[in-house]
Amino acid sequence: MKRNRLIGLLLIIIGIIGLAVISTQFSPMRLTDQFTTTTSTPYWTSGSYETYPSIAPKNIDEAVDMARGYISSTGYPDLAVKEIMEFQYNYYFIAVEKSTGVGAFEGIIEKEVGLSGMGHMMGLIHPEQGPNMMWNTKYGHMTGWDSWGGMMGRGMRGRWGGYQQYSGVPTADMPVTEEDAIQIAQKYLESYLPGTTIEHPDTFYGYYTIHILKDGEIYGMLSVNGYNGQVWYHTWHGAFIQMKELT
Repeated sequence: MKRNRLIGLLLIIIGIIGLAVISTQFSPMRLTDQFTTTTSTPYWTSGSYETYPSIAPKNIDEAVDMARGYISSTGYPDLAVKEIMEFQYNYYFIAVEKSTGVGAFEGIIEKEVGLSGMGHMMGLIHPEQGPNMMWNTKYGHMTGWDSWGGMMGRGMRGRWGGYQQYSGVPTADMPVTEEDAIQIAQKYLESYLPGTTIEHPDTFYGYYTIHILKDGEIYGMLSVNGYNGQVWYHTWHGAFIQMKELT
């Protein structure tokens, strides 16, 4: 009986040691070490945001490279970066269809400290929240963010934050025209941000996004739904810093 107990105790100890070895081999830190040596696309293959201060772009040119790499990974060769804007909390970029000039989707690259003040978001690149995911009738279902700060490919499309894939034929010819969107945006600003003006809208499938100007400088942006005229102000950028238009 004592011998059986002793054997059982030894087996338990061996099992505990084995689990400790396995957990060491596959711990987040070990994964972090592995990804640190990866140089191809470190910004969306990072395993632990807190340990990656270097993946956040240091300037707008690095942000451009990240946005282009992100778009290339979608598998849609017709897409290109149209412009990128640096804000206090993030970089914002627009992907357009080269063949049509219509906006495909809007993206975000988080800075080291985001709107929430949480540094673990730094370097995360993802489709912009809000209208881009909720109103985009062609590309809103294409991408989402995953646990590694990356992108879910077309094989993982589906719902995101309550969004349901558009069932009709995506079109940039919407019941609410560009002129309608301009009037709606101006009326909204008269009530909520008096003294501001707007630029010409960027047209996407399902909606428009419009830059807001104050004293001739970019102040923020809002979107107008192309089917019902609903207005959605982008509250997550912070103060505008600079902009770079690309060809």
